[in-house]
Amino acid sequence: MPGVAVIGNLSRDVVDGGPPRVGGPAYYAGRALRVLGSRARIVTRCAPADRRLLLSRVVALGVPVAWEAADETTAFSFRYAGEHREMRVDAVGDQWTPADARGWAGRALGRSEWVLLGGLLRDDFPAATLAELSRGRRLLLDGQGLVRARRTGPLAYDAELDRDVLRRLAILKLSEEEASALTGSAEPEALHDLGVPEVIVTLGARGSVVVAGGRIERIAVRRVTGRVDPTGAGDAFCAAYVDSRAAGHAPGSAARRASALVSGLLVGRAG
Repeated sequence: MPGVAVIGNLSRDVVDGGPPRVGGPAYYAGRALRVLGSRARIVTRCAPADRRLLLSRVVALGVPVAWEAADETTAFSFRYAGEHREMRVDAVGDQWTPADARGWAGRALGRSEWVLLGGLLRDDFPAATLAELSRGRRLLLDGQGLVRARRTGPLAYDAELDRDVLRRLAILKLSEEEASALTGSAEPEALHDLGVPEVIVTLGARGSVVVAGGRIERIAVRRVTGRVDPTGAGDAFCAAYVDSRAAGHAPGSAARRASALVSGLLVGRAG
C-alpha cells in the first residue's frame, strides 16, 4: 500500500480555560494514523519555544516525524457548549512556501502518494505551494485551511480564497459551516461547482455526505452520548479517509471507515 503523510503546522490550544496543549492536524491526524497502524509520516513546524510542549507529544505517537522551526506557532482558544464551539485565533503561524515544498518538506514527504494538508488558517498552503506538493501526489485539504480568515481575534469564516487552490486538490473535506461559507449552501448539489473530484461534508451527529464520481452518498454515524471533547475529530476523519483511499477503498467506504474511527475515539473520551 502506498504511504500516506500529514503536513501542517502544530498549534498551541487552550480548551475551556485549561493549560496549553498540543493541537493541529499534525497531531490529531497522526494519532488517528497510529490507531489505524498505518505506514505514515508527519511533517510539521512550530516555534522553538513551543517545541518541548508540542513536538514531544507528536514524537510520542511513534510515527516518523520531520520538524523545522517556525517563526510563530499558531494558537487558538476554544470553548464548547455541546457540539457548538466558540473559537478565537490568538496567534497566526507561518505559511508553507514553494521553497519548503521543493526543499526540506518535499524531501520529508518522501514517496508518500497520498498527503493530508493540515491547514489551520487560509493560505497556510498557497496555490503556488500546492502546485509543488501536488507533483506525483494526491492532496486532501481540510476546509478550515480555506475559509478561516488569517488574522487574530474571534474566528471568522469567509470565501475570500484563491480558487486556484482548488485545482490542485484530489479531495476536499468540509464541515457544514465551511461548505456554507464556500458555496452559500451545504446542499450536495452546490459542491459540484467547486471542481474538486471528491468532496466530503461532515455533519456532526448526522453523519456525512460524499460527492464523488457524479454520485451523492449519505453516510450514517454512530451516535455518541455523554460529554465529549470533539477537538481534532475532523483531523482524525481526514486521516482515516485518506488512509482508506490509499488502501483502495471507494469514497463511500472510506467515509464509513473514517466515521467509525472518529466515533470510537469519541466514545473513548466520553465522560
